[in-house]
Amino acid sequence: MTSGTQPNDTPIPPTVEEMRAARRRRRSRGARNGFVIAMNFLFTIALFLAIGAGALLWWGKGQFEGRGPLAAEATYLVPRGGGLDGIANGLERAGIISNASIFEYGVRLEGAGGQLKAGEYAFAPGASMRDVMETLRDGDAILHAVTVPEGWTVAQIYARLAAEEALAGDLPPMVPEGTLLPETYRFTRGQSRAEIVQQMSAAQSKLVQDIWADRAPNLPISDVGQFVTLASIVEKETGIASERPHVASVFVNRLRKNMRLQSDPTIIYGIWGGAGKPPNEPIRQSHIQGETPYNTYVIRGLPPGPIANPGRAALEAVAHPLDTDDLYFVADGTGGHAFASTLDQHNVNVRRYRAIERQTANDQNATGTGVRAIAP
Repeated sequence: MTSGTQPNDTPIPPTVEEMRAARRRRRSRGARNGFVIAMNFLFTIALFLAIGAGALLWWGKGQFEGRGPLAAEATYLVPRGGGLDGIANGLERAGIISNASIFEYGVRLEGAGGQLKAGEYAFAPGASMRDVMETLRDGDAILHAVTVPEGWTVAQIYARLAAEEALAGDLPPMVPEGTLLPETYRFTRGQSRAEIVQQMSAAQSKLVQDIWADRAPNLPISDVGQFVTLASIVEKETGIASERPHVASVFVNRLRKNMRLQSDPTIIYGIWGGAGKPPNEPIRQSHIQGETPYNTYVIRGLPPGPIANPGRAALEAVAHPLDTDDLYFVADGTGGHAFASTLDQHNVNVRRYRAIERQTANDQNATGTGVRAIAP
């Protein structure tokens, strides 16, 4: 019997070590296969890229949420119509954020790319990019204010808006007198002057229509135009809100009796228009007798249009005048007026006021206040 064989020439089974060696040889041949090598390479690259991307995202998140470069509070104006890239670059140039690209990517990942609002914003020292994004997304902009006093003309209001440096753009063509609501308007820097005028006009239109719809019955006023015209005269005659219904009653009573209104502010508007009377120019007898469409010492009834922009109180006063028989009023020397239902009573009030003028040596209000003592 030959060594290494069994009877009947049956092969000897491989040992465990021989089987392991065979498996290693098969794995070695498979590892040298080109496809497997390529896949291993790509997997390795993908792994490194994933690790790198994760690290980059982690770093970017830290930059986006970390303390910003601002050392002191600063403001920045986000222009209207600016895209995200323009906003990001502008913030970086202003030193509010450290990196425009990180800010832009962070905003996009947050889904806020189209939600950033124009306006002027204040940022605290150290504000993070996330803080900046949230401020712009909330639209928490700095608000400026422009105040239009009651009784100003359109020309005066336009001059005020033209001088407001926080507004932008040109003024629209001059709107009709009486169509702008005197009020305080808040706006963000860069808002257009035309938008403010439109806002004033819309507010006045709504207010006038609302009050006109709720007016007292049987007023001697035929339409909304006359309503605003009379309210503008009441507005110019007194600055005391509580007096306006009383002043309105005088003019309403005069209209009912077909008396001339005899209001000095209408003379002023007829001569000098919306610019107003020069400060040192008195109302002269020639002015009183001058024939203009607005001179209510000459014409009967209302002038052809408003002489100013009335506010809510004057409009309400005309819509709901005090129930009186008064036909006259004159300054009383205290800032208010003395009212009378007869010419004799009125003349007494006028003499009393003249005496007060002489005592105070103040003749600035000798003319131009109240309805004059002219008999019906």
